[in-house]
Amino acid sequence: MYTFSKGLKNTALVLMILGLVGIVYGFLSTPKTIEEVEKIVAASHHGNHDTKADAHNTHEVVANHHEAKEEVKNEAEVSKTDTTSIVDHKDTTKTEVAPLVKEDQNHHDNHAASNVSESKVDAEKEHKEHLEHVLHQLQNKPWSALYVACIFFMLISLGVLAFYAIQQVAQAGWSPVLFRVMQGITAYLPVGSLIFFGLLVLSALHLNHLFVWMDDGVTEVGHANYDKLIAGKSGYLNVTFWLVRAAVFLIGWNLYRYMSRKNCLAQDESNDNTFYKKNFKLSAGFLVFFIVTESIMSWDWLMSFDPHWFSTLFGWYVFASFFVSGITTISMVTLYLKSKGYLENVNSSHIHDLSKFMFGISVFWTYLWFSQFMLIWYANIPEEVTYFITRINDYNLPFFGAVVMNFVFPLLVLINTDFKRIAPIIVGAGIVILLGHYIDFFNMVMPATVGDQWFIGVSEIASVLFFLGLFIFVVFTALSKAPLTPKRNPFIEESKHFHY
Repeated sequence: MYTFSKGLKNTALVLMILGLVGIVYGFLSTPKTIEEVEKIVAASHHGNHDTKADAHNTHEVVANHHEAKEEVKNEAEVSKTDTTSIVDHKDTTKTEVAPLVKEDQNHHDNHAASNVSESKVDAEKEHKEHLEHVLHQLQNKPWSALYVACIFFMLISLGVLAFYAIQQVAQAGWSPVLFRVMQGITAYLPVGSLIFFGLLVLSALHLNHLFVWMDDGVTEVGHANYDKLIAGKSGYLNVTFWLVRAAVFLIGWNLYRYMSRKNCLAQDESNDNTFYKKNFKLSAGFLVFFIVTESIMSWDWLMSFDPHWFSTLFGWYVFASFFVSGITTISMVTLYLKSKGYLENVNSSHIHDLSKFMFGISVFWTYLWFSQFMLIWYANIPEEVTYFITRINDYNLPFFGAVVMNFVFPLLVLINTDFKRIAPIIVGAGIVILLGHYIDFFNMVMPATVGDQWFIGVSEIASVLFFLGLFIFVVFTALSKAPLTPKRNPFIEESKHFHY
């Protein structure tokens, strides 16, 4: 039996406390008024750029005003000359023409002044709308940071659950000695699901502006916020149906997790393979449910941040990201337990196979990343390519950095067969892969919610620390509740003596 060490438990608690303090600070430090935003924008690089642009626009308006006045003056002089000529011929018309010239000049002056006034009003209105938009982005920042960390750690446990189900259905002979590790990691799924569903409900209650399709009036014809494209999707993309789908998905995943673990523990005390066979059928059904719900989940919880954009590869792309993260987590937890003297039946061949999955799914993720990017970029359809233009322009470092961390680094490190068995190398690669896929989820969420106001600050770091601490606490508590090696799995002896 594994014993949750006091040192690791205290580490998890410290991470949660630090994370919670940082999350609270992130929410309290967000600007509350437009005046605060104006000061922030004025002090930033973007603020300076905007100020110069405003000054330039103001200069143009003033120049146009002077040009208009000069034009009026010239027209008045021309009119005066013509009038003088007429007076020379007919002095009797002098008194009639002069008032007309004066009236015409006043008309031109009033027209020019009116244009300048309207331009100033429009500029002020546009500036105010811009500040309101930036205010919403900055207020979204702590929410977005919390959302990214929450969904990332929850999907890690879901990826492990899918990997576990695949092993059951494939009747794999190498992996049963790792089943308890997988079940321990999936113990986080119920906790993560509750917190995540709470975030979805808070978004539905308009406590944040994360999902633009939830804004008031976007589906009402004639409303200032009306959006024809979003209105066309309202039959599917509406708050009630969205929350119902989320509840069904989370309940379904957690139900399988609960039943499969219950059957696995019951198999230890059984005299036959009844519970193993139940798990086989249950896992087959779950995988069908999972592959459908995972795709819809990716549309609902990630792609709907950009409701005007869609990709038919997106479900697979998201799956590859959290699937390789889950496998990496299995490998790192296994290596930690091995270093503490547990899992005596796990050998270098098991570690090697986990490393092969880390390497292979990293390549698969890259294939999907490139396929999605290349097809959309080459087609150059404005509605589609905007998604990547925003990320390349405003998120250049994290966008391309994720490719380096999730493909180039694993390729260079894990392509060597011997390296797949060396614990320090695997741990180093695993840390980079997990950070890289966190950045990947960061890239999916932040551009639509905070725009160019992003930076890795207190909210982002604190959110990761809190959920990392919670993840460690829940997972290792679950690992201490049952023996780390299944007793009566039909393939347990094959797994104990597995060598590659």
